[in-house]
Amino acid sequence: MDKRFVAEDWMGLWLVAMIGGGMFAFRELAIVPRATVGLCAAANAPAICAPRAAVLWLQYQQLFGWAALALGVAAFVSGQRLASVLALSVGIAAVVNDNATTGIIGAALGLIAWIGLCTGRYPTRDA
Repeated sequence: MDKRFVAEDWMGLWLVAMIGGGMFAFRELAIVPRATVGLCAAANAPAICAPRAAVLWLQYQQLFGWAALALGVAAFVSGQRLASVLALSVGIAAVVNDNATTGIIGAALGLIAWIGLCTGRYPTRDA
């Protein structure tokens, strides 16, 4: 069976764009501006401060990068499209959040597995 670019790959591209672009937009709007530091330090902080604190804690603990690396290895070993898409998406989020060392490796492994699946050079185990 010819495993070329299938419908799941279009959905995967959409997912990569939404997760990567969403994380970039969140960072630019809620983390980068200096005004958010003062807003979140106030006694009655706005609701955006809770996810902002969570993203900053995940960034500090390097969990974006390690999650991307784990997903990339899983995608490379398992040969599943979903794992490849998630590895690339989380890898982009890791790079946006300054976890680039492990994030790039995870994203690259996911991309290599995904390209192999799209070209038919990688044996697939998709359900």
